[in-house]
Amino acid sequence: MDETHELRAWLTALRTPGLGSGGLRERLDATDGDIDAVLRNLHRHRTALGEEAKVWLDAPDEARLAADIAWLAEPDHHLLRCTDVDFPPQLENIPQPPAALFVAGNPGLALLPQVAIVGARSASAAGMAHASAFARALAQAGFAITSGMADGIDGAAHTAALDAGGSTLAVIGTGADRVYPRKHHALARRIAAQGALISEYPLGTGARADHFPRRNRIIAGLSLGTLVVEAGLRSGSLITARLAGEQGREVFALPGSIHNPLARGCHRLIRDGARLVETAAEIIETLTPAARMLGGELAARLGSAGVAASEGDTTSAASDDPAYRDLCGALGHDPATLDELVQRTGQTASALSSMLLMLELQGRVETLPGNRYQQLPG
Repeated sequence: MDETHELRAWLTALRTPGLGSGGLRERLDATDGDIDAVLRNLHRHRTALGEEAKVWLDAPDEARLAADIAWLAEPDHHLLRCTDVDFPPQLENIPQPPAALFVAGNPGLALLPQVAIVGARSASAAGMAHASAFARALAQAGFAITSGMADGIDGAAHTAALDAGGSTLAVIGTGADRVYPRKHHALARRIAAQGALISEYPLGTGARADHFPRRNRIIAGLSLGTLVVEAGLRSGSLITARLAGEQGREVFALPGSIHNPLARGCHRLIRDGARLVETAAEIIETLTPAARMLGGELAARLGSAGVAASEGDTTSAASDDPAYRDLCGALGHDPATLDELVQRTGQTASALSSMLLMLELQGRVETLPGNRYQQLPG
């Protein structure tokens, strides 16, 4: 299927009123991932979805779809679909997993071991300092830092990870082409250039109060563990922590003064079973086995999809595979961006992201700031 045609079909389905991720995934499962078959099914049963869906499916807004496709054609803009081999497997078992994710930046970062750092928007100076220190230490230990790009703790965590030369992902409650809050325009540009902005919402979607609790399930789902730095008793960060716990992920909380209202949410989490932590080393020690397991699962997943052989012989398989040889030749000795590698190899960004991750797991490639890749000697 032509890539533009397939993208248009996906975008049409994602914008269908009343369908939602669950409805789209259900139909994809019934058609073995055939998005064209899904659209045919939707059109046949369009009246059952309501009048808005019928109007959209009878006459989709071609200008809107063209704008979506134009955005995706720009460098470092991607649509990760649940049918793609490099769609984050961590999200498959969360409540209402997204059908697709719009990404501005490096989509491969969603496969890295991540720690979510969340907390109060109106954080104290001490809370901001704690968030920065933990994010910096965790990033230097090889964990990607994931948060929601909100004021306060979120912004401090993203900034510290970037300043440390690490990876950071912002899961946002607007379209990937929007920035909220507006004060974070510069931060959003840095994240897109050195990390990834991620949204399940169609492009152009503005800020809505109900979107932010929903995006929290993705923050928790992508991450091996969630650290709550400061939170009041009604903080949205407690939603993220609860979802992380329900998903079987680790929940960490920083204790604080009994006189600080922003410590009460953390104290409640600790009473309910969250791990009290005082240093990043405690989080690193707890999550390192899970990070290694995730790496092994990803190697097996990507290998079974045809980008490498069995888990036991991935190094030689990558060396023998002509596609890998072409990629290593295209990398050369100087750092290259994903878009440059697409142009040099003729491979899709999705396929290259999977192959680069496999090479990174083997210690043959490293990811550099600015979404660049460097081949390592050896």
